[in-house]
Amino acid sequence: MSATPFDEMHMPNGEVRTHYNDFSRWLDMQAPEKLQNKRAEADLIFRRVGITFAVYGEESGTERLIPFDIVPRVIKAAEWKILESGLRQRVLALNMFLKDIYNEQKILATGLIPPEQIFNNEQYRPEMQGVKVAGDIYAHIAGVDVVRAGEGEFYVLEDNLRVPSGVSYMLENRKMMMRLFPELFARNRVAPVEHYPDNLLENLRSVSPQNSTDPTVVLLTPGMYNSAYFEHAFLAQQMGIELVEGKDMFVDDEVLFMRTTQGPKRVDVIYRRLDDDFLDPLAFREDSQLGVPGLLSVYRAGNVTLANAIGTGVADDKSIYPYVPDLIRFYLSEEPIIQNVPTWQCRKPDHLKEVLAKLPELVVKEVHGAGGYGMLVGPASTKEQIEDFRKKIIDDPAKFIAQPTLALSTCPTFVESGLAPRHIDLRPFILSGSKVSLIPGGLSRVALREGSLVVNSSQGGGTKDTWVLER
Repeated sequence: MSATPFDEMHMPNGEVRTHYNDFSRWLDMQAPEKLQNKRAEADLIFRRVGITFAVYGEESGTERLIPFDIVPRVIKAAEWKILESGLRQRVLALNMFLKDIYNEQKILATGLIPPEQIFNNEQYRPEMQGVKVAGDIYAHIAGVDVVRAGEGEFYVLEDNLRVPSGVSYMLENRKMMMRLFPELFARNRVAPVEHYPDNLLENLRSVSPQNSTDPTVVLLTPGMYNSAYFEHAFLAQQMGIELVEGKDMFVDDEVLFMRTTQGPKRVDVIYRRLDDDFLDPLAFREDSQLGVPGLLSVYRAGNVTLANAIGTGVADDKSIYPYVPDLIRFYLSEEPIIQNVPTWQCRKPDHLKEVLAKLPELVVKEVHGAGGYGMLVGPASTKEQIEDFRKKIIDDPAKFIAQPTLALSTCPTFVESGLAPRHIDLRPFILSGSKVSLIPGGLSRVALREGSLVVNSSQGGGTKDTWVLER
């Protein structure tokens, strides 16, 4: 992999890439003051709408406005076609893996994955063993983090199968760009994204456990104090379904109901934005005030569908990530279309030795970590931080994986000093129901700090609109 970042907009000789030509010509004609005013307008609108996210550990408060950049990330049609095929393949294999480990466990008989990697994983849920789920689908909504490195090759950095977030930002970013710069969409054939809520609802309805022609779908939220509450409310409103909390529902004779002003109403499908631990205090954390007592019994009886299924986290854990190419070969008899980032598993003695020798050059992640927390970016860390992390790895090697420090691709971004390259990634959203579908694009996240490779909004990153060109 090349150490020089791949520039999304410019070729190495400085020329603009063909699929950015129309945007580049438009950008050259814009006065800096106009663009600054448009940025300010976007901030004002986002503030009014209440699009915020949590930044933990900041004294100024936990809620901040989502940083939005007005330079889009543009993907040409041919590149998207490859990405789409690779992501469908990956999510299909991950769903087959989940079905297998909670039922026949054929993969374990092959020795491809050590059994302890499954059964000792804190995301593995023995309560799901032998449970029949609608359509054999466990991850109905997946957000797969993709990066570009080297000469522009795509790599999967991470799979998110539990409660993947960020799709509301994808939708609001597009709405904002169309409001601020309608002329751009007249000049570029950009694939639409606004039908995502309709696709999501159709997807959820297709996995109803009942033979109902009109299943009742609800979105379960932990409540207004959750950092992604804006997204929960937004998606429920866009789909035209009820936004509920655990206290709004109850179980009677292995059937789930929600309370309404017209009396109890049966619930068929829950799009849940609540972690496994909190779903049912009778089965998981008994101190949970957020779930529904008895929900697991309804689920096991086949009387409700949970999207995503309980126990999906075992497939997106970083300790399973290195095996996903093998899962694709095993379940689909195909070669992976999109590769993983090369990964060392510190639980393996030879891998551990190599990681400890190269620690200042590597990115090290906790296998159960998320959101950019619990990780070491060697080249951006002090000697003291590296040595502290070295001790953690030696104390519990199985807790960590390591990867080369990728030179993530860059995209021009408006920062205080003007237009400058910043590192980006992409989270497309894959829906699995009666069929597997993708909205063209996804959430492009950008590391706003110069030189930073951490794009997570919780760590100070921002977002961009993602354009997939239709030609």
